[in-house]
Formats: sequence, C-alpha cells, structure tokens
Amino acid sequence: MAKIPGPPSFDGLKRRMAKHRAENPPRKKDHFVRETYCLGLIDARAKAREWFDEYPKAAYWTEVESWRQLDGDRIEFTMRRLPSAD
Repeated sequence: MAKIPGPPSFDGLKRRMAKHRAENPPRKKDHFVRETYCLGLIDARAKAREWFDEYPKAAYWTEVESWRQLDGDRIEFTMRRLPSAD
C-alpha cells in the first residue's frame, strides 16, 4: 500500500505573510462612520431610509456598505457615511 502524504507545511506561507506585513504597514483608517444593525425586514428598510434622509448621499456619500439575510426574516447590514458634508 502507498502511504498517503500529510498536509503541506505552512511555513513558507507564514514567512511570506510576515514579510508582507513588515514591508507594508497598515494603512490609515478611513474616515467613514459605520454602524451595523440587525433588524427585521421592515425595520431595516426604515432604518436605511432614516440614514438617507438624515445624511443625503450626495453630501455624505451615504450607502449600505454590506448586508445579509439571516434566519427569521432578519437583515444584518452596515451603513456607511462621511462624518460631515464639508
């Protein structure tokens, strides 16, 4: 019977990741304000509309950054906007 090889070593990958992190320091944090919500479908729509009404997209670059549908008709979503319109 032939011996089945084990999983590959991750040493090379670890070295490359460490080198990349050393050569590329983390970027400055962007200046967006984010808030994440987990609401029912109707409430999620209302909360998103509230953000767009309070922080117009043209001035604050407001957007739904990400969203996903959870069990029980719940929506988890992240709203993003600039801190000011200036």
